[in-house]
Amino acid sequence: MAVGMGRGGSLRQGVAAVALAAGIMAGFGDQAMAAKPADDLDKIKTVVVIYAENRGFDNLYGTFPGASGIADAPQDSLAQRDRDGSALKELPPIWKGLTARGVTPEVTQAQTEHLPNQPFAIDDPKGFNLGQGVVTRDLVHRFYENQMQIDGGKNDKFVAYADSGALVMGHYDGAKLAMWTLAREYTLADNFFMGGFGGSFFNHFVLICSCAPYYPHADQGPAQGSISVVQPDRVSLTLAPNSPKSAIEGVPKFVNSGNLTPDFYAVNTMQPPFQPSANKPAQGGDPALADPANPTTLPPQTMTNIGDLLSQKKVSWAWYSGAWQATLDHGNAEPVPNFQYHHQPFNYFASTAPGTKARKEHLRDGGLEGRAFIKDIDAGTLPTVTFYKPQGNLTQHSGYADVASGDAHIADIVAHLRKSPQWKNMLVVVTYDENGGYWDHVAPPKGDRWGPGTRIPAIIISPYAKKGYVDHTFYDTTSILRFITRRFDLPKLEGIKQRDAALAANGSPALGDLTGALDFAQR
Repeated sequence: MAVGMGRGGSLRQGVAAVALAAGIMAGFGDQAMAAKPADDLDKIKTVVVIYAENRGFDNLYGTFPGASGIADAPQDSLAQRDRDGSALKELPPIWKGLTARGVTPEVTQAQTEHLPNQPFAIDDPKGFNLGQGVVTRDLVHRFYENQMQIDGGKNDKFVAYADSGALVMGHYDGAKLAMWTLAREYTLADNFFMGGFGGSFFNHFVLICSCAPYYPHADQGPAQGSISVVQPDRVSLTLAPNSPKSAIEGVPKFVNSGNLTPDFYAVNTMQPPFQPSANKPAQGGDPALADPANPTTLPPQTMTNIGDLLSQKKVSWAWYSGAWQATLDHGNAEPVPNFQYHHQPFNYFASTAPGTKARKEHLRDGGLEGRAFIKDIDAGTLPTVTFYKPQGNLTQHSGYADVASGDAHIADIVAHLRKSPQWKNMLVVVTYDENGGYWDHVAPPKGDRWGPGTRIPAIIISPYAKKGYVDHTFYDTTSILRFITRRFDLPKLEGIKQRDAALAANGSPALGDLTGALDFAQR
């Protein structure tokens, strides 16, 4: 994947194992059948990407019929191992309790002790019986920790390097979800991986540029304290001397799990340099900017992103963000709308900085609860390539959002899209930015330094999507960019070239461009 601020190259890492041989062959097989004539792809005239938050595939779709789910997990992945590699006799407690702070009904840490070392259903009536409308506590989901949890593809140290104890092994009965119903009607991809290791911030960059943001001269400025201390393998954090030896004893402690790599790439949450940002303007400074002296303010990025390429080709596009204008006008509020500043990737780029024509044209308010976005859907005026980011409380992100509310919201958006004047030529991709720290049993393909990471859900919805289909093709977040690039004949982003080369060098399956989910002959 490409690197930021003009620095080229990508170092291959050895953390993610090659997927099971049978899965690889299935992925290659689907990919070989995926080629579509250019005139068929021309039938897709509107592409809509809905980007939810922080759910692994097994967490929501682990019991989906025909998909590789929890029942297919190897024993080595099901039974989690401690930091020293030994098998855990039981899961540690869910540190600080299962439910988020102030949520009723409360499930305390003490109530979660002595769980068997295996996955468990959070909503099991015979267990914790927490409905999908209950907000659970958040889980660590960071760049290095994710790689340490994947453990070379064995996926057996999610508990060992979590800050939430047993919760990483929790999942839901997804059959109760509205999006599950849509997945059964259209296509569910069960080998779709998050494009980058770690969290939301990084994976939003993957979505729009397949690139790693960069902080030049970080060791000489305010962010110098955020440089991670990493082992020689370049994928493992250095444990602090006082770190608990066992996951049963407590949360791991590191010398420094920072926002930056030792060579200054931003892989964990940094704030946008432009408002809206969680970092206020400098005192007496430009009110449209975030304080550059704040250690978490990322300098403006200058890499090529998909928006730049679409603009050069004169293809209309927009990023709709729920509660964008409300946050600019009135500030943010919790729990509603709980706008997430670091989920707005174009707000980090100089090409869409305040005052630019591009910003006015392409960064659009989705409205509270998506109402402005829905208005454009219903009017049939969506740009050719459209991204939609729901407001924070409707993203399904653990810690501040529940599963049910976001599921209902996204299903409602899809219902409007299916009634839109643009529907007959539309492709909708509903996916998640990352796994949110939750365990998944499928080994990611072995790629480059940046990913792919843990498996996530993805649903392809279109009049041309295969009906009632589970697509086993290997995809990741960059597959969305691959489709857009192919459909509109755009130059291939440097990060995609680098990922392709790394996958091939590591013997991993090639990644698809979503066309394996389409059947143009059915209409």
